[in-house]
Amino acid sequence: MPTEVIQSYRIDPAELPNEAVIFGSTAVMREVHGQIGRILHSDLPVLIRGESGTGKEVVAKFLHLRSNRCEGPFVKVNCSAVPEGLAETELFGCGLGQTGSAIRRGLVDLAAGGTLFLDEIGDLGWTLQSKLLHLLQDGQYALSEGRQGHPVRVRVICATNSDLEKAVEKRAFRQDLFYRIDVINLRLAPLRDRKEDIPQLCEHFMHKLSRKFDKVVPPLTPAALHLLRQWNWPGNMRELENWIAKVIILGDDRAIGMELPRQMVRSANAQPRNGHLKEAARQASATAARATILKVLRANHWNRRKAAEELNLSYRSLLYKLRDAGVPLRRKSHKRRRPKS
Repeated sequence: MPTEVIQSYRIDPAELPNEAVIFGSTAVMREVHGQIGRILHSDLPVLIRGESGTGKEVVAKFLHLRSNRCEGPFVKVNCSAVPEGLAETELFGCGLGQTGSAIRRGLVDLAAGGTLFLDEIGDLGWTLQSKLLHLLQDGQYALSEGRQGHPVRVRVICATNSDLEKAVEKRAFRQDLFYRIDVINLRLAPLRDRKEDIPQLCEHFMHKLSRKFDKVVPPLTPAALHLLRQWNWPGNMRELENWIAKVIILGDDRAIGMELPRQMVRSANAQPRNGHLKEAARQASATAARATILKVLRANHWNRRKAAEELNLSYRSLLYKLRDAGVPLRRKSHKRRRPKS
């Protein structure tokens, strides 16, 4: 059974971030947290929707650990990775022995008493959609090559980053199954809509990855955090975690200050040119750089050498950037004039 298809285990609560990190402070994520609190002790199907990298699996595990099925297994099935020819057998097992038990147990049976997490549910084949519908309706399913119904008690949590409504319109996804899995709908916000949570997420990833790589680095500087808030994060939290991994490996946050502004410009320039989009991208990057430099300078009482050190720049590089950003290299002095005698 391919490892990318299934994970069956009892979740260690220590592997998950705390609630404040998972749900942050944005209104939409606080609403998700509140919804979860209201459905913990029911077996209603849950559909978690959100872009790739928004933490759908983490939320599914959090729900499992807080539910009355927390002592049971958590079985994750990546629907897009189930082999086409073996999909039915992998999920539902096959045949019955003389005792009435399955000759080969499927993933659904392995999840009995716990949670079955179907990731990328939109990629599930039509035949399997029909069997999943039967399971949700009747609490039982027919084994592959078997006619007898096989009862199982399991909570089903589905996740998708695709538009299931459009898939229903195109007859790529069963409408009746959609209504069955969409009983409780949790919609996760993309990272670009919860940028105020970035400092806390960075702290979590720094702690997690420092242990993974057995390497400790200083906390991110205010300048680095400011730059991280300027990016729109198309890869969401997964992309942010990759940036923090780079910081851990390099030993400081220089990669953020040097590479992220260039990435912002490349991203804007890759868009279809409309008027002065390219120039607007350059101006946006320059504005962000100027704001960051000024913020660090003020924090260091305009001590340029200390500011350069915090920005991970040489003193000469800082002077060049100050000149390019239009920041005066010398502050006007305010000497008291001697009173005339």
